[in-house]
Amino acid sequence: MKKICQYFLSFLVLINIANAQTGAGTASHRIAIFVPLYLDSAFDATNNYKFDNNFPKILNPGLEFYEGAQLALDSLQAEGAHLDVHIYDTRSKQKTIAQIIREDDFQKTELIIGHINNTDLRQLAEVALHKNIPFINTNFPNDGGVTNNANFVLLNSTLKTHCEAIYKYAQKNYALSHIIVLQKNGAIETRLKNYFIDAEKNTSSVPLKLTYINLTEPINIKQLLPQLDSTKQNIFIAASLDENFSRNLCLQLAQVDKTYPITIIGMPTWDNLIDFSEPEYNGMEIIYTTPFYINPTDNLVKSIQQYFKDKFYSRPSDMVFRGYETTFRFAKLLIEHGASLNSSIGEKKYKVFNDFDIEPVFLNKQNMTLDYFENKKLYFIKKVDGNITAVY
Repeated sequence: MKKICQYFLSFLVLINIANAQTGAGTASHRIAIFVPLYLDSAFDATNNYKFDNNFPKILNPGLEFYEGAQLALDSLQAEGAHLDVHIYDTRSKQKTIAQIIREDDFQKTELIIGHINNTDLRQLAEVALHKNIPFINTNFPNDGGVTNNANFVLLNSTLKTHCEAIYKYAQKNYALSHIIVLQKNGAIETRLKNYFIDAEKNTSSVPLKLTYINLTEPINIKQLLPQLDSTKQNIFIAASLDENFSRNLCLQLAQVDKTYPITIIGMPTWDNLIDFSEPEYNGMEIIYTTPFYINPTDNLVKSIQQYFKDKFYSRPSDMVFRGYETTFRFAKLLIEHGASLNSSIGEKKYKVFNDFDIEPVFLNKQNMTLDYFENKKLYFIKKVDGNITAVY
């Protein structure tokens, strides 16, 4: 409990600092960061922590994203950057997003950064369009139905983009192989299948040989044995976001990997599956896509990890690095380009941890109206025996 209180007390102090950051005597660029902090839920009216010895998991993502953003602001301040950064709690009971964006003070905002959900996305995308300023969606992997909005930037790539990238990766590495796409029945699985079919229709190269198989649960290796060949590498794509389905599928395939060499390519949700480090999954090549890869040998990564170890007795999550990277990179672009940031949002400058490839998206190919910008750069992570053996 003592560590939790220390964490929150330092956290509250840091929020006050971030809200007050300005370039004294010099024009400052204004940034609004929207993040779910749940401060009203965590503290009562007298600032007493409500949860006794518990630390609800719901608090973690926003808190850690904020901590990363604050570290980035510290780095920018050390460089002499003049910024006026305001942190808004999207789960505040005192003031809603709709109220915040109507305030006179908010009208000075030049850049919006958000760790958001679907409802937040729509509101912030609309205000970004109205004010003609960029809105960087850092976490939500969906366009939320936003169209015709050149101010909306989606960093966490959509499922469609992941499927297109997997298809191209398979073309490059397994062009002559018979590839089995494994699914279960479900609406999302049908959507994933359609994305692969669209990728096949739009390819300028020789199409892949894909076979789609729907598996019944519980999965049994007997369902898969007819598809296996001991004389070659067996290539599978697991086209489902169901984590239990993915675990069970890989577990069944791992049992026969010594007889039938297996490579399985999964969805971006596999980045969160720590199960694949367990001995039961040893042997297989497990590959998945992610737009955010944190290289453990990077000096800045090691520095942030050490900071968390020394101050919080913990390891930083991916959201810490996401908060740092997004805040630092786009703040630097704002400082350089000011009011013309919109036209320079895709510049490959100020890399922190990841290479972003921010490209325009045209959902309707006939009228060619720019709907939004999306990060199309994906990393392919290969795991063998629980260890990352390659990053493409």
